[in-house]
Amino acid sequence: MKNSISLEEFKLLPPGSYQLIDIRGEEEIAHGAIPGAVAIPQDLLSENGQLDRAKKQVICCSRGKFSVEAAEELAEAGYDAVSLEGGYIAWLLDTVKQQEAEDYCKEVEKSIRKKFRKTIWCRFVKAVKDYELVKPGDRIAVCISGGKDSMLMAKLFQELLLHHKFDFTVKFLVMDPGYSPANRQVIEENARRLQIPIQIYESDIFDSVYNVEKSPCYLCARMRRGYLYSFAKEMGCNKIALGHHYDDVIETILMGMLYGGQVQTMMPKLHSTNFEGMELIRPLYLIREDDIKAWRDYNDLHFIQCACKFTDTCTTCNNNENRSKRVEIKELIKTLKQVNPFVESNIFRSVENVNLSTVVAYKKDGVKHHFLETYDDAVQTENEPGMQNGTEIQMQSEETR
Repeated sequence: MKNSISLEEFKLLPPGSYQLIDIRGEEEIAHGAIPGAVAIPQDLLSENGQLDRAKKQVICCSRGKFSVEAAEELAEAGYDAVSLEGGYIAWLLDTVKQQEAEDYCKEVEKSIRKKFRKTIWCRFVKAVKDYELVKPGDRIAVCISGGKDSMLMAKLFQELLLHHKFDFTVKFLVMDPGYSPANRQVIEENARRLQIPIQIYESDIFDSVYNVEKSPCYLCARMRRGYLYSFAKEMGCNKIALGHHYDDVIETILMGMLYGGQVQTMMPKLHSTNFEGMELIRPLYLIREDDIKAWRDYNDLHFIQCACKFTDTCTTCNNNENRSKRVEIKELIKTLKQVNPFVESNIFRSVENVNLSTVVAYKKDGVKHHFLETYDDAVQTENEPGMQNGTEIQMQSEETR
């Protein structure tokens, strides 16, 4: 029978199910004690009438040393008794950490409301409203990978809960696909510092794709998406929120054109085809990656970049000879921006201003339509793409559009 209990286990004990007994001397207790503890000297434990045999007896000393012997003596006398590991000092250190986290977290939240109000908070709210991402009664699983984007998204949802005009609930889901111990520790510590109450689910996805030679990262991403839907449904949620941002959207548009031979975009929300009643939403849709980095650096936050435990040897993640297409697209956009500073907003808006009368073919619900189907039904104008009212389109800024 286990005769000790960790501080984390102690904090999970139901109220009223235990008695906390402090066996330290009066002088030590005078400097501080755990709230609710009953002070009883060790030599008086077995004959003290305050002990309730119906409750678990948690014995506390300074550092969890003398309490072990005291718990054993009570156990021999028929009590359900355990020693609190680390004692009062462990509790005190944990309490100090919690207080530090609260103070730190308040500053991080303040930066969202103040310094980054325009670039982050307002754009988050705009995306939620414009794309109707959150509705009354929604139960949203905010999916946290451990990176800067998902951690910011979690804080934004916490802020939204304080200002919402209708009822919805949020749960913070971390799906562990086989993180290395170090990466998982970073995620857990950041969640603690930012006071994000995460719920972790285990899976073995990394091991499943480790020996896959062709597109292991693509397969890993697909499997992770499926697990997220499944875990979210178990939590009673009807939506999962992912941390894709504005830059992800424009990069996806160009990737589809240059490498996929099609015009498509990353949608702000989608109905799941495999999980009935579930939706995917992207609340960071209008937020720039540089602004997310600025928020991270301003608050001296440090996140994992890639949680894959095979990163050091993964040819698709970390090999200059097999660099991802997304990195190439980032560099292309950077080059184009040197000539046209508004190229990013123009790319983003291009999929909001599709003119079907100037498109050779398009797909709708899986059916391909060709311009010749309706070509003779109406007189076509001579205006070409790149011309507006007979004049060449000028480079436009986001503000003037």
